Amino acid sequence: MSETLALDLAITRADFADPDDAAALVAMLDAYARDPMGGGEPLPDDVRARLAPALAQVPGAFAFLARLGDEPVGLAICFMGFSTFAARPLVNIHDVSVVPASRGRGIARALFAAIEDEARRRGACKITLEVLSGNHRAQDLYASMGYGDFQLDPEAGHALFWQKRLT
Repeated sequence: MSETLALDLAITRADFADPDDAAALVAMLDAYARDPMGGGEPLPDDVRARLAPALAQVPGAFAFLARLGDEPVGLAICFMGFSTFAARPLVNIHDVSVVPASRGRGIARALFAAIEDEARRRGACKITLEVLSGNHRAQDLYASMGYGDFQLDPEAGHALFWQKRLT
């Protein structure tokens, strides 16, 4: 991270009830949603309106905002989970994004450092995340920070992240 960036970058825990943090959170998630790796579509208006209040109601939800000066440039939204094999909490990084103009400047690494500090503070045994198979830039970053495929036995393969949409 450059010296100038280190001086101007602030990573703060988002307060879902604070109007400035809520607006920054929605703006950053909308920017991520509009990115090809986020689906390429803006967040629907109803989601934008409900996001911060809904997150405030989820036990174990927390988020970090990255700002350069007053400008939000990154976001990480996380949820507490539980590892039955370790009988300890875990942290799942559900969304992480840096606006395109600020990528490659160490902002994601700073967000991950804040998440790891929070995970350790909460007694988590591990941090999990999902990444698209075609997002090689993110995969390279995550691997450089010690993340990798989840597997119990190499013979059984690695875990896949599946979903079933409910309407």
